[in-house]
Amino acid sequence: MFNKVLIANRGEITVRIARTCTELGVATVAVFSDVDAEAKHVKACDESIALPGISAADTYLRSEVVIAAALEVGAQAIHPGYGFLAENAGFAEEVIAAGLVWIGPPPDATRALGDKIEARRIAASSGVPVVPGITEPVRDLGLVYAFGKEHGYPVAVKAAGGGGGRGLRVAFEERQVPEAFAAARREAEAYFSSADVYAERYLDAPKHLEVQILAPSSGDAMWLGVRDCSLQRRHQKLIEESPPPLHAERAEDMGAAAVAVSTACGYVGAGTVEMLVDEDGCFYFLEVNARLQVEHTVTEQIFGIDLVACQLLIAAGDPLGFAQTDLVARGHAIECRINAEDPARDFAPTPGVITVYEEPKGVGLRVDSGYGAGDEVPGAYDSLIAKIIAWGPDREDARERLLAALGQTEIEGIATTIPAHRALLELDEFVAGKHTTVTVVESGVLGQLSRAAPDALHEAGGILLVDARPVRLWNPAMAASVGGVSRGELVAPMQGTIVKVLVTAGAEVAPGDPVAVLEAMKMATTVTAARAGTVREVLVAAGDTATSGQVLAVIE
Repeated sequence: MFNKVLIANRGEITVRIARTCTELGVATVAVFSDVDAEAKHVKACDESIALPGISAADTYLRSEVVIAAALEVGAQAIHPGYGFLAENAGFAEEVIAAGLVWIGPPPDATRALGDKIEARRIAASSGVPVVPGITEPVRDLGLVYAFGKEHGYPVAVKAAGGGGGRGLRVAFEERQVPEAFAAARREAEAYFSSADVYAERYLDAPKHLEVQILAPSSGDAMWLGVRDCSLQRRHQKLIEESPPPLHAERAEDMGAAAVAVSTACGYVGAGTVEMLVDEDGCFYFLEVNARLQVEHTVTEQIFGIDLVACQLLIAAGDPLGFAQTDLVARGHAIECRINAEDPARDFAPTPGVITVYEEPKGVGLRVDSGYGAGDEVPGAYDSLIAKIIAWGPDREDARERLLAALGQTEIEGIATTIPAHRALLELDEFVAGKHTTVTVVESGVLGQLSRAAPDALHEAGGILLVDARPVRLWNPAMAASVGGVSRGELVAPMQGTIVKVLVTAGAEVAPGDPVAVLEAMKMATTVTAARAGTVREVLVAAGDTATSGQVLAVIE
């Protein structure tokens, strides 16, 4: 086992990894940006190294600085957690070249699976069902039309390097193909530095199930149950559970399929094979997440296994001490992701200072948290505050225990997603286990939360497009502070990173035309023109950190 590990991440996942390292007698090193100097994850580790700057691009994504920090403190290995550099094959290669151990899958496997087209090929060649689609990069719009004519609509146009819903657009009918194609290519270029996209049949209302895999070696993969992650908004998961309430009879087949994909690409370590399941129980390969998942906790709770400890043991070349036949699931576990987002404002990020923080306590409860009272949730990073996990002898017991835990949780100073979680856990479709990826939108269960939004949010002002849905941006006070739309000044609705600027000075725009893509807390929003006119000036560039209310462009 290692003597010292640097954790190349922040927040909840760093705290969680540090806990396991401490239990194993492994010293830990945290890295932190300027705004994270007093963060909980820094205090959870034995040592810490500053990464000067605020934006992720200047800090947690600077591979050479992270590696230099590990070498400086004498760490033997780097654990990337999830997000940031976790699925960056180039970073993994740099870590290994520096003489350090990479606690993750082999770079070649990560690179192959990160290309969604190549991942589909690997799955298909392994005998795993894939959704019908075009298995080459699509650069000709005519190919999408031809595919839609042959297979029918809706058709999904997806970024080849994508994931988490980024670079995904759906054409529900033929006339929507040009817009879906252009938008998917634009987001693919902005997020993954490649405009390559592919097309596949879009399943209207599937279950989103996933298999946890664990491979001590490239030919010795195991599967640890199936999770249901179907409750989502904007392709981001809200509630996860294991085992799945429906299609449990397909678990063995899905497990075998996941192991086949793992073996075909030479996978080692922990990972997740995600699948879509239609109403008939037919499953289709979706993608592989070559890292630890946020929802790994529910698998740990029903199997009694520490997956982070398994990652460390595998990377160190030590035996796990168990095999597939030893794995026996017990009970049911459900997880809620508590984010600094306001569900009454279409899940808008709510960075700020947490004035009150009280976690629930009780039998069968687990809380993985990255914050406490007095801590500030920065707008520059992911909005995840904590994860609350409830275990019970059966699903209903776990559900009721989780509802009670949410009622005991106190977080003040910022809005959180807790009201949405409580409403969703009591939704009839969820109670029956029949929820799908479209349940959150189609049920209308969160409508009451939206109607409770402050009046100021509905007054005139700029418009923010979130996945093609208009959301009002500014209240009168903000408009006055920056000149407002009457002067043609387009402002940032929140602090975030400018992913891409979509216009140049001199360009003509119409109301609703996209001007810039802003990422705040890992949520991408497209800031659009509120008026027709000519772009007189663009005041930001890709990579800039914009503050809330900052003028991005002037339209006259």
